[in-house]
Amino acid sequence: MTPIPSNGRLASLFLDMLAAERGAAKNTLDAYGRDLADYLEAIEGPVAAVEPAAIRAYLAGLSARGLAPSSAARRLSAVRQFHKFLYAEGHASGDPTASTAGPKRGRGLPKILSVEEVDRLLATAREGADNPDASPGSRAQAVRLLCLVELLYATGLRVSELISLPRAAARARERFIIVRGKGRKERLVPLTEAAREVARRWLDLSGARPGPWLFPAESESGHLTRQAFARDLKALAGASGLRAEKVSPHVLRHAFASHLLQNGADLRIVQELLGHADIATTQIYTHVLDERLKGMVRDLHPMSTGG
Repeated sequence: MTPIPSNGRLASLFLDMLAAERGAAKNTLDAYGRDLADYLEAIEGPVAAVEPAAIRAYLAGLSARGLAPSSAARRLSAVRQFHKFLYAEGHASGDPTASTAGPKRGRGLPKILSVEEVDRLLATAREGADNPDASPGSRAQAVRLLCLVELLYATGLRVSELISLPRAAARARERFIIVRGKGRKERLVPLTEAAREVARRWLDLSGARPGPWLFPAESESGHLTRQAFARDLKALAGASGLRAEKVSPHVLRHAFASHLLQNGADLRIVQELLGHADIATTQIYTHVLDERLKGMVRDLHPMSTGG
């Protein structure tokens, strides 16, 4: 039987995810770490088995301690995200925060990259992969990074789905792959020709490595880790002239969705491609487009006072 990770280990895994998938800065990670340490100290027993009543008791305790509503709301946000992570990753059978009410806070718009910025990332990655002066090892790493970025922008996969792709994904004759996402639900995701071509190129370079993964690595899972990919992606961003803190695997997933919608894709199709269970999650990208459209009208309309 697989041992159940300790509360501290689960919190560490959550913070690793924030750093790798969302590109959280050190100050943000430190704040989350303090909030979770306070929460884990207050609860009794395994955090994966916490009941909604314990969440409500914790929030009541925050109020009794005199925390400002904004601070309590931040703590609740950290606890919510932590429990959603535990449920999504299969460490818990449910999310005890789902029915917990808290102060309403506006949802921030996702960070996105422009088409031009993504083009710069890909161009820099291609230069590295095609560098004739690179050593075989360096070239293999560069081709792997190009493959990861091409696949991520072409499919909008979650980073956990991307790094755990099977080798068969690069061998598929069809122009799509089957992805197993949250809740072990499967979905079809089409591939661009550029993504298929670089995946085959990477497979040719890594074909001698054993194992079932497209991106094998010396790690506990046997495949590339979120942290390693996020680190390489930030280095690529810097080489492309972009701010490293602006680029993360999750931001490229956002770019995939927003660029599709910007070019007229149907919202429900984008929902299916992203693997969102609720279309309301996908609708956040329409707000991004709304802001862009408002800016276009303000700047370009002949009757605009800003024109």
